[in-house]
Amino acid sequence: MDDSTELGECEFIGRRGGALSRLVPAEVLFADPQVKLRAQAAGKELLFDFTDDRAVLSMLRSRHDDEEAMFGTGAKWGIPLAVIGLFAVIYWAGVVRYWESSAARSGYLAIAAILILFLIFFFIRSAVKIWGNRSRQNLRSRAHKYRELAHAARRAGADVPNHYPHYGPYPFAADFHRETALADSDEERER
Repeated sequence: MDDSTELGECEFIGRRGGALSRLVPAEVLFADPQVKLRAQAAGKELLFDFTDDRAVLSMLRSRHDDEEAMFGTGAKWGIPLAVIGLFAVIYWAGVVRYWESSAARSGYLAIAAILILFLIFFFIRSAVKIWGNRSRQNLRSRAHKYRELAHAARRAGADVPNHYPHYGPYPFAADFHRETALADSDEERER
């Protein structure tokens, strides 16, 4: 966590790009008994203590790192794919379609298609590697549930900032993999 080392005691990066947020303490967030019961039920479901400020802060910092990794993966293959795809279409529209030889046009289309399919393959492979990681899915699932609890606390009258915590969409956050979470917690205990 390169970004997290420079943060204050209760700070985390709430958005990609560096918007700092402060952790809302559990005693404020879960002051309402109904919300606290929801947090405890969610904790049992997701094997996480939402009332532990240290654990929540660590989760929020890890969620930021996860979002940065997802963005980096998308940019690594998505930007070249977009640039090369756009160049291939523009070059086809401006030059290749006027070539007299159909064999040359077919050769251009074959090379462009192979290159674009190659980039699409690596884009999808790297996305699946990041998005399909079960530990990361568990992290996203917990962050998603924490955000729901924060919204419930705000509706119950707690002093919670709008969009707290905000990470944008939570792709693949609906699935929580209990077996992976148990294995991860066993590894942490062994350390």
